[in-house]
Amino acid sequence: MKGKIFIKKLNIFDAFNEVEDPRGDNKRHKFIDIIGIAICAITSGAESYNGIVEFAEASEEWLKMYFELPNGIPSHDTFNRVFSQIDPKQFQKSFNDLMKELSSLVKGEIVSIDGKTLRGSSCDSSNQKAIHMVSAWANENQVVLGQIKTEDKSNEITAIPKLLELLELKNTIVTIDAMGTQKKIAEAIIEKEADYILALKKNQETLYDNVELFFHSIIKDEMKDVDVLKLISKEKNHGRIETRKYYLVNDISWLHNKEDWKNIKSIGMVERKRIIGEKETFERSYYITSVESIELFSKGVRQHWGIENKLHWVLDVSFNEDKCRARKNNSAENLAVLRHLSLNLLREEKTSKKSLNLKKLRCALDKSYLEKVIFNPLRGKE
Repeated sequence: MKGKIFIKKLNIFDAFNEVEDPRGDNKRHKFIDIIGIAICAITSGAESYNGIVEFAEASEEWLKMYFELPNGIPSHDTFNRVFSQIDPKQFQKSFNDLMKELSSLVKGEIVSIDGKTLRGSSCDSSNQKAIHMVSAWANENQVVLGQIKTEDKSNEITAIPKLLELLELKNTIVTIDAMGTQKKIAEAIIEKEADYILALKKNQETLYDNVELFFHSIIKDEMKDVDVLKLISKEKNHGRIETRKYYLVNDISWLHNKEDWKNIKSIGMVERKRIIGEKETFERSYYITSVESIELFSKGVRQHWGIENKLHWVLDVSFNEDKCRARKNNSAENLAVLRHLSLNLLREEKTSKKSLNLKKLRCALDKSYLEKVIFNPLRGKE
């Protein structure tokens, strides 16, 4: 990707230099301009190609300080055509490489991996299924580290190892729900010099049954000689009271086929009791893990839901991801990468304590603030 960059602060866009321009020789607009405008526009609240053009036309004089724009603002059709043709693997790799520069994972950070279906990417008339993106979320940094597309939710099993290959995970704790509780995934996490906390369900029936039966005996006080680590937490929030009891057992010498799970050290259980008004619910969940600390285990289980509450929910509510109808060829996948990047940039801007929606609005109204969001992450890292 070639294109003159006028101001050194535009280094953030250099991350996409390895992405090939999919167009032929007849190009009226610079590739870097198209990508850069889209990033600025989505960070300012644009949710479609029409929205990107509206932002660009209203901001043309400001954009000229940073982009060449030899033929003015690209059209809606140009943005659509380019992002539908960009190689999504190259685009995602550029994003992942950029996140490695911007995010320094702290020791013991919880990295949650989970998938989300982009519902607006389906099309009944063309028999096109909605795409499913699997993402890695760093809970301490509050950023997306990387993502990869699958054909459907069932293919998360094959997608997760590919995503793990792209990430730097040393000294972190990776949490995955039951779909990703696979021997090869546990091994891949350990090879990344990380630990894991993997949820158990009936997809690992024998293992699940053994762990469930073991903790059932613990609860009934039938195994008095077992050393069980325990921790209790209680939260009151918006009329809801939730009590969690965490149990962790490090002595798993009895566990059948434990050698098949790389570095497995413990098994865990969590009891959750929720009271909302007059309604009370109760559930138990079971886990295998390579950590032996009840504090780390409870932290990992508790923070795993951050990927739902602080990523997937935010993408739908603040970015209207599920309502985005861009679906031609690679459009949905590539726009998902841009939304992840914009989310990360907005979260990295710490001077404002406002909501993401208000930050986006301010970016649209105040170009000095947009510059701070877009350019500040790389200051001090050059």
